[in-house]
Amino acid sequence: MDGLFEWLAIPFLVFLGFFIAPYFFRTRISTIPEWYERRFNGASRTWMVLFAILTALLIHIGISLYAGAELAKQFFGLQEIYGIIFIAVLTGIYTVVGGLKAVAITESVQTVLLIGGAMTLTIFGIFALPDAGIHSFAEFKAQLAPDTLSILRPENSPANPPEGGISWYAALLGYFVLGAWYWFSDQTIVQRALGAKTEYDAKVGPMFTAILKILPVLFFLLPGVLAYVIFKSDIGADTKNTLPFMIDRLVPIGLKGLIIAALLAALMSSVAAAINSASTLFSIDIIKRIKPQTDDKKLVLIGRYTAVVIMILAIAWSTQADKFGDTIIHTVNSLGAMIAPPIVAVFMFGMFWKRGTAKAANITFAVGLVMGIFVFLLDFPYENLLPGLKGLAEKIAASNGINLLPQTKAITGSLGMVFMMQAWWKFVLCALIMIVASLLTAKPTEAQISTCIRLKDYWPDKYNGVKDFRIIGLAIIISLTVLWIILESIA
Repeated sequence: MDGLFEWLAIPFLVFLGFFIAPYFFRTRISTIPEWYERRFNGASRTWMVLFAILTALLIHIGISLYAGAELAKQFFGLQEIYGIIFIAVLTGIYTVVGGLKAVAITESVQTVLLIGGAMTLTIFGIFALPDAGIHSFAEFKAQLAPDTLSILRPENSPANPPEGGISWYAALLGYFVLGAWYWFSDQTIVQRALGAKTEYDAKVGPMFTAILKILPVLFFLLPGVLAYVIFKSDIGADTKNTLPFMIDRLVPIGLKGLIIAALLAALMSSVAAAINSASTLFSIDIIKRIKPQTDDKKLVLIGRYTAVVIMILAIAWSTQADKFGDTIIHTVNSLGAMIAPPIVAVFMFGMFWKRGTAKAANITFAVGLVMGIFVFLLDFPYENLLPGLKGLAEKIAASNGINLLPQTKAITGSLGMVFMMQAWWKFVLCALIMIVASLLTAKPTEAQISTCIRLKDYWPDKYNGVKDFRIIGLAIIISLTVLWIILESIA
């Protein structure tokens, strides 16, 4: 199912390259919240800054620090907190000093290292199969639970985890919300397009990312399946040790260091981009609005101080990151399901519906934030609270006839609903609020309506040969379809 999340991102990235990225490039905005002010009002911009900083803190930085600490623990024997601090300090230094340019350069190098390391590990895993008594694909497949190689698994598939899986329709509906939020309106992601030199760069950049998104299923998830077959009895139930175990047992010393560096580099890349994003939002969307006379030099300094503060908060949060799921991708998406619905509702109806109003946007943001906090508190396992807070939670629950579960890491969460469907139904509720509130309030001004996108403006009449962004996008979608059909046919 993790592979499904990766490949569902590709159509969103192509759409981003076709329309959203060039639209943002032409509007010459510096940050995503700036668009919300143009389309709605200053309050909407403030709401979006709050959501964006929460996203950077809880997901992009906090979860990445936790994942990096787990790798440092397995490979170097560092305690979790020391691993978190090590990665945070190392990443913070080059991000705070170098800004977005440093982030872009290091990401380019890290991407090459990560892909090269993943391919190398996959090759070593394939060559190790004969030593495990596997000499054909049929023998390899026989060692796996049914549907293990399938991306579209049924909800009750034996390949799903014991706590249950995600049905294909839940993945499609939920990812519509998570994908639109992450790829269209998340400052950490879209800032790459905002920083493009030309409109053509803004178009093809997301599509190059779409090409890279094909690779995780082949070279990031497949090694885990290989490790399961080769080292099933050695790894045991603790699947978090799968990757470190595989690297340690299969890869020679020199290459082992390179692969470890690639993995840590990828995590540091996410942290660096999020730090830069959050500091930019605070300095431009808050400080610059409060004090317009603030010069650029001072804004840069404020941004650096902000980055340090956010990093400290993220370090504290990252120690709790393992409380929300058995795998990193489930944790990220369950947190995203709490944050994304109001953002997507406001973005979609603001971008594509001229009747959407500022008051409706602000009401939707407020209701969505309350819903997100409510679900977050429900999903936080109460046994991990400090003793005093734990006792208080038990008393409140008892007085209301609620039976608190000690700890639940299942993907269904405390609402008894898979997190992808939580994201979908919360989006539906936010969309209804946005529509009804818009119809009950005064129509937006002509200036506000003018910020809505017209898709035909971004579809040129003439094609530019093989370099045309539409040819590239179509080739990506065709390649994805062919690979998907092949994989499902052999699964």
